[in-house]
Amino acid sequence: MAKDGTNRGGRRVHAGAKPDPLNEKLAAGRPATRLEDPLNEPFDFEGNDIGDGAVLAGETMPEPSDYLSEVQRDGKPLGADIVYRETWQWLDARGCSQFVVPRLIEAYAQAFARYVQCEQAISKFGLLGKHPSSGAAIASPFVAMSQSFGKQANVYWYEIYEIVRATCTTDYSGAAPGDDVMEQPLKARSSAPTCRLTRSSIRRARRLREQGV
Repeated sequence: MAKDGTNRGGRRVHAGAKPDPLNEKLAAGRPATRLEDPLNEPFDFEGNDIGDGAVLAGETMPEPSDYLSEVQRDGKPLGADIVYRETWQWLDARGCSQFVVPRLIEAYAQAFARYVQCEQAISKFGLLGKHPSSGAAIASPFVAMSQSFGKQANVYWYEIYEIVRATCTTDYSGAAPGDDVMEQPLKARSSAPTCRLTRSSIRRARRLREQGV
């Protein structure tokens, strides 16, 4: 409630101190609450409820949508389905896959894949472009798009990570999903050897030159 009596303003979203992770609360012996999985509630189950010849299987990963693996103009797939599978497996290994909706994982996977796609374009075409009318050098539009998709991916990952912090009862550290995909723009860059001069290498070269080597 604002001073003028109107119902506006208030606390900003994600403002203030963040709550401690669930596993740290449990390790310290402090009271903590966790989201309940409705599938864990007991219920009556009989053999005749499923019929004869039923094949029972465990929980499987929801298949990613087709648009995550669409073929791009360069003839290569987008690769967002790879990020989707890695993210779901990362969540499932920590017991949090049932608390994150697949659409949120798809949104993160698509934004991250587009970010990688822009980074690959920057590595291929460079940081500068040509103005369509004047022909002058301008900043590549892929740079701005890369920053935009990177921010979107961070926002989606923040939402996923907060769910993991609030529901995971074990250590959730380790490699984040998408690390393997991020290596693609690095591999796309020139592999020409580089020479890095340091003070020790300069001193060593001077000594060799003085010795006539």
